[in-house]
Amino acid sequence: MSGAAIRVVLVDDHPLVREGIRQALSGPGFDVVGEAGDGPTALGLTGAIPDVVILDINLPGGNGIDLIGPCKTKWPGAKVLMLSVHDHAEYVLESVKAGAHGYLRKDSRPSELRDAVRAVFGGETRYAVVAGVKREDASPILAQAAASRLALLTRREREVLIGVASGKTNKELAAELGLRVRTVESYRESMIRKVGVPSTAGLTRLAIEARLIP
Repeated sequence: MSGAAIRVVLVDDHPLVREGIRQALSGPGFDVVGEAGDGPTALGLTGAIPDVVILDINLPGGNGIDLIGPCKTKWPGAKVLMLSVHDHAEYVLESVKAGAHGYLRKDSRPSELRDAVRAVFGGETRYAVVAGVKREDASPILAQAAASRLALLTRREREVLIGVASGKTNKELAAELGLRVRTVESYRESMIRKVGVPSTAGLTRLAIEARLIP
């Protein structure tokens, strides 16, 4: 990966686990800019502006899933990757509903953690890496995750998204929807910004996962 390192904040109540994550992310391309052992400490961090927040589900006095919203409010634009010992689908679904971009088991390999951090940073989702959730069983999880992200879009933006994901050009969409080409371009830019994907290819993938198109 080129460019600046991915800034990461770790939230886990076990110092040994945090140390292990820091070691896994100690190579080039990553920068652990903050860590905390509980929710209040995490939300009180100053000077740390992460690209990705790694959250444990089990935290003292609370639940990491409940911390997803406040973390995204504190750090707009940051992606959230859940880390847990649990592999039950309900935990994954609750994480999806709360706005997490990924869910990884704590017994995953360091390389899997690095790949997941890169993936969510790049606008992808990584719910299917959970042990115990087969690829074919992960489709509803991915669909719900994608749909929750696309819920941020307006009706017109969704119409443009379906056209974009179907392979239509800006000119074709403008003619079909009765819009100016520049207006269609603005909708594309707005969608990319809202759902946090870096490209049209990312938008297309989300549309497919959300089952907006075959």
